[in-house]
Amino acid sequence: MTDIEMSISIGAVIVVGVLVYNKWQEHKARKSVARAFSADHDDVLMRTEERSEPRFDIGSGADGETPDVEGSTTVLPGTDVGVSAAELAISLVDPLIDCLIPLALEAPVRGDKILPILHTLRHVGNKPVHFIGLHVNGDWEPIAHGGVYTRLQAGVQMATRTTALNELEYSELVTRLRAVSDEIGAEPEIPDMIEVMGEARTLQRFVSGHDAQLGVNLLSNGAPWSITTLIGALEKQGFDVRPDGRFIMPDGDGGQLFTLSTNVTLGADTTSRLTLLLDVPCVAPARDGFGQMVTCARALVGRLDATIVDDSDQPLLDEALGEINNQVLEFYQEMEIADIPAGSTRAMRLFS
Repeated sequence: MTDIEMSISIGAVIVVGVLVYNKWQEHKARKSVARAFSADHDDVLMRTEERSEPRFDIGSGADGETPDVEGSTTVLPGTDVGVSAAELAISLVDPLIDCLIPLALEAPVRGDKILPILHTLRHVGNKPVHFIGLHVNGDWEPIAHGGVYTRLQAGVQMATRTTALNELEYSELVTRLRAVSDEIGAEPEIPDMIEVMGEARTLQRFVSGHDAQLGVNLLSNGAPWSITTLIGALEKQGFDVRPDGRFIMPDGDGGQLFTLSTNVTLGADTTSRLTLLLDVPCVAPARDGFGQMVTCARALVGRLDATIVDDSDQPLLDEALGEINNQVLEFYQEMEIADIPAGSTRAMRLFS
């Protein structure tokens, strides 16, 4: 890949229908928030025509304390440890990327009684399914042992990196959700399939348009590197060497900045080419993933006697790398405008 081709490849993922997506997002947010997170919780068994203005309730509980969610078994990538239960609930069942299905309960239920039943419905196809509950203290939270809930929400992710939620998956979800609802004494409010499929396809177009992986290569200036010697050099550079042969540059908080491939099979003795790869939508802009990757590549140039090249083995000069970095920044702005910031919980769910 030449410098121009590399620039085009990252630029191509930026030029997508953001305006169309934003219109969809605004529509979905209004509809879904009204359906899922209405401030009207006076009687969870009655649905009246007149309702108060919908809003997210992500603050503290009714008594000013953060709800106790000990026993919750779901932790999402990209989720901060210190977030409140209500914030985590919105991360699990998110009006922007999930199809929300309210579940009206016949009577309040305890988390420890329904968790084993809910855990039987974790996926349809490759789309994750999550549940949250309206705690008796008035806050939405992940279903937890010891909690008592007056209302539930199911959410199925409408798109992944590879596919949109389709009709077969949605039909399976509805069938299985009705069976789960019967076991826990709930009545699901099933959204219209045609509307859900349209939203899923729109979201998938956004994901496909922003699925950017950006790489730079290191080419040996002399003889191929011994894999054994190479492992030591990469460990000194800060890479974690995984049992499956992957090399990961950690971000310091349990995640990864970028990866490195030797471009040979696990049992090979030598290689003359390394590839550093950044999964752009999965790394927050503040971490400067591309800048860190280029800095690492330059350090390895001196350590390994190598040259930074593109996919056609043409040297990547500082000017070209700087231009690509500018396009990465524009890419991050596009994701921010769509309210799916790179490295956020939403982005990690969609692009993991």
